Amino acid sequence: MADDQVPQVSLRRATCLLAPALVVGALLLVSSASAQSPAPTTWLCKPGQANDPCLAPLASSTIKPDGGLLLPTSGSWTTSSAARKTPPVDCFYVYPTVSQQPTGNSNLEVTSAETGVARAQASRFQKKCRIFAPMYRQATLAGIFNRATTPVDRELGYSDVKAAWNEYLSRYNKGRGVIFIGHSQGTGVLTRLISEEVDTSPKNRRRLVSALLIGGGVLVPPGKDVGGSFKKIPACRSNSQFGCVVAYNTFPSQPPADARFGRTVQPDREVLCVNPAALKRGRSGLAQTYVLTAQLSLGNPIAPTPWVHMDGEYTTRCQTGDGASWLNAAHNGGAADKRPQFGEPLGPTWGFHIVDINIVLGNLVDLAGRQSAAWRG
Repeated sequence: MADDQVPQVSLRRATCLLAPALVVGALLLVSSASAQSPAPTTWLCKPGQANDPCLAPLASSTIKPDGGLLLPTSGSWTTSSAARKTPPVDCFYVYPTVSQQPTGNSNLEVTSAETGVARAQASRFQKKCRIFAPMYRQATLAGIFNRATTPVDRELGYSDVKAAWNEYLSRYNKGRGVIFIGHSQGTGVLTRLISEEVDTSPKNRRRLVSALLIGGGVLVPPGKDVGGSFKKIPACRSNSQFGCVVAYNTFPSQPPADARFGRTVQPDREVLCVNPAALKRGRSGLAQTYVLTAQLSLGNPIAPTPWVHMDGEYTTRCQTGDGASWLNAAHNGGAADKRPQFGEPLGPTWGFHIVDINIVLGNLVDLAGRQSAAWRG
């Protein structure tokens, strides 16, 4: 691996994993304690910025069920910056827990951990939106696993993201629509930001194209689409809808009783699930799965393109049962299917958390385009 260290995927014939560096953070409750002063914004991704990981190449090869590769047409391999059209809306992306620094909070140094996850999760949105992604002093893996993270630690990261949001509004927005994208700890931070700064503000709600709050804990009353984490912003249930939320936690089957996601202890609430492949309640859809080729290990199809994708390998559907609410991802391949299959490297309590975004990344990008068109009228 060269300059950017992307999260690794271990692919045996039937198992596909992403590194544990993506896993933690949605479990944290972001404190409302008084924050220290936010640091000046350091942008991981911002239009016009050199070496922007959110503008990484997008060419992708299809992995077929027999393990063979279908390469893209020659004209789709690269897109020069000069040829890019400015997308009509913006994305505000907050990355998951990736910092391997030994302290309770990360600093604002841009490392291969942040650039790698931005490439893996956010870069495919570049044709749909200008991508803004702030660095933030997130709770680190060490702090979380050592139980050393304090409310002050958690508040630092939120204060950085809030300051970046305000800077974005004052300097860069200029009336454009906004799509929020978060995963894990990033989703926890964005859920609070949207609750405090968007849900309560008619002006900011008018800017909202959608919020893709993935691998977290957006709450609603059971069977309802609004009224829990957000009082006015509903779940997305149609392709013509905007100003709404997509949220889910992915499992291959019903989450166990001690699952870390898809369950809540709050009375009269459930974790929201919206299927990006089929927004209406109870509908199933085929997943459009995208993974960076650099995440593939030896012994599996290696493509000459920066991405590989598997179309329809999984069917996704929101399900509820035994107090849980989750996005069920059922594998469609039989014994002869040689495509990589996602596993649960951290055990059944985590489900497919590590690949929440990648398993339906193509669906999410397509949805962002439809929502942008609806917002623009």
